Amino acid sequence: MRRMSMATRREMTAAVAQRYSKADRAEKTRLLDEFVLVSGYHRKHAMRLLRASKEERPAVRRALRRVYDEPARSALIVLWEASDRVCGKRLKPLLPLLIEAMERHGHLSPAPEITSKILAMSAATIDRSLRPVREKSRLGVARRQASSALRRSVAVRTFADWQDPQPGFVEADLVAHSGPSPRGGFLYTFVLTDVATGWTECAPLLVREQHLLREVLTELRKQLPFALLGFDTDNDTVFLNETIKTYCEEAGVVFTRCRPYKKNDQAFVEQKNGAIVRRMVGYRRFEGLTAAAALAQLYRASRLFVNFFQPSFKLLSKERDGAHVRKRYDAPTTPHQRLLADARLPETARERLQVTYRGLDPIALLREIRACQSRLVELADVSAPAQEKTAPLPIEQFLSGLRIAWKDGQARPTDRAKPKPKRERRRPDPLVAVTTQLRAWFLAEPWRSGSELLAKLQAEYPGDYPACLLRTLQRRLKVWRSERAHDLVFGSARTPPLDVPEDRGS
Repeated sequence: MRRMSMATRREMTAAVAQRYSKADRAEKTRLLDEFVLVSGYHRKHAMRLLRASKEERPAVRRALRRVYDEPARSALIVLWEASDRVCGKRLKPLLPLLIEAMERHGHLSPAPEITSKILAMSAATIDRSLRPVREKSRLGVARRQASSALRRSVAVRTFADWQDPQPGFVEADLVAHSGPSPRGGFLYTFVLTDVATGWTECAPLLVREQHLLREVLTELRKQLPFALLGFDTDNDTVFLNETIKTYCEEAGVVFTRCRPYKKNDQAFVEQKNGAIVRRMVGYRRFEGLTAAAALAQLYRASRLFVNFFQPSFKLLSKERDGAHVRKRYDAPTTPHQRLLADARLPETARERLQVTYRGLDPIALLREIRACQSRLVELADVSAPAQEKTAPLPIEQFLSGLRIAWKDGQARPTDRAKPKPKRERRRPDPLVAVTTQLRAWFLAEPWRSGSELLAKLQAEYPGDYPACLLRTLQRRLKVWRSERAHDLVFGSARTPPLDVPEDRGS
């Protein structure tokens, strides 16, 4: 059978399509059968061709009604920045608290219709509205084991054993600020997290030592809004020792530990290690008294911001079906709200919490956190170029900056990468003797390529400049051409330097 040409197929398709568009169901079936038999097309492809040839009605687009306008989005960006950039699911329950606190301190006064629109946003809508902003704005040391007798004397508590404890049973852990190398001395962060409410306290440790840990724990107990009832740790010897064990027995605190190499037994505090400590402090190396004082100042501000204005999820149940695990969480709530909702909290503690909350300004706390983070970065990046130390921004200027803070990328100074030191030349410049001459040749004939200039150089100085210098000369020409282009666009106000430019890697 002779194959039909494409031109013939197109003509036949146009002719059959006119009849196909006006035919009834039975007639369409007959026409389609004949068309498939003659053309050799697959039946589905033939149906698409005949339908595509039919003149379609013009599509009428329905005008989309924009529910959340630009004022509402701008206010949402400010609130997101004021919350330290939490996700939509955590920001949704925080919005009423944050708006009320910012209005109380005079930082925000949105119109009632804007407030109602923001509060009506779902978590998914919040994330969609902030997506463009998020896209533009955008880490073991061997230890001596505790004695077997001491380990056996401390009871083991797993994640499943917690059930529903009252506020006061905490998990504890240490976070090392060693940077890329664990050598030498560096600071630690001692973290306490309440199992029932997620209330978290942090404090720096200058050295990893049990007596210092006991003193720091004593100070942290004074800051807790509830009595310390239980102290659950990992198997680190800084916790498993007679000093801490005796301290807990004398204070009437239940002392327990997790299973070795089972971090899930301490899931509550392990989560805070990343969500609070690493998020606030980063992964740089900190050492010395000055850094410890700066870290303590950061934690004094962050403890109020985190516990009163940072909602968190809490795992309620976990069911395993083969390889599939179903987890159920409660609604995102701040530790302060969880404490108030717990009927086991004494009334005096409840009143103290309310007094503290009414006096807190989230914007002022966030500004203090940013200033402390900048100070920590200056202390950590000692090899970086010296930066001018500036006082914290006035509260009005800091608040106005929240509207456009996402344009500068990472808002937390501790999240920004450490500036790389300038790379110096690793060997002498092989073209230093003829740089002026090469520059003159380039200015006279700027269209010449690097290979042409190298050939000219080899002809004038036989045996002195081998062919392996071509890449070095090409990098030199790239710099000169860039300077030439700048002069053509902006004028020759500046005179290009004749000294030897730096060639990295040459």
